[in-house]
Amino acid sequence: MNDVPPVLYCANHPQTETSLRCSRCEKPICIKCAVLTPTGYKCKECVRGQQKVFETALWRDYPVAIVLAGGLSFLGSLISVYVGFFIILLAPLAGAAIAEVIRFAIQRRRSRRLYQLTTAAAAIGSLPVLLLGLTSLLVGAGISGLIPLFMRGLYSFLVTSTIYSFLSGMKLGRG
Repeated sequence: MNDVPPVLYCANHPQTETSLRCSRCEKPICIKCAVLTPTGYKCKECVRGQQKVFETALWRDYPVAIVLAGGLSFLGSLISVYVGFFIILLAPLAGAAIAEVIRFAIQRRRSRRLYQLTTAAAAIGSLPVLLLGLTSLLVGAGISGLIPLFMRGLYSFLVTSTIYSFLSGMKLGRG
């Protein structure tokens, strides 16, 4: 009666002994090859294959999302000039509305890269009005131009962060 388990070697590093196996494919893996998931350790190949299932965006979703995010963010930044302090309340609403328009246009397909590019497009879309405020500050608006410039920057930050969190499904706070 021999209760000693056989010595296993990592499938990717044949010189490394291990007692760990992928919870999906049962392949022996060392700690360098293991990825901790909520359902146990998995090999990098299984994790990569699982992530591809969640990437459903088509090539045409990228230009549609980028144009919508940039254009709508630009329009929102033009309106933000006249809103003043209420931008703190309205910018997250604008970001949520933009995210929902994009989600509808791309038919709820998803991709991490799509969310990142969409967020960058929203930031770039709000940039011209922000730069216009900076230019007016430098040309001669003086100290009175600081508050509108700050509000435009706040709009850009709130809209882009809201768009990313809504599209990526990021949960804020403790759930």
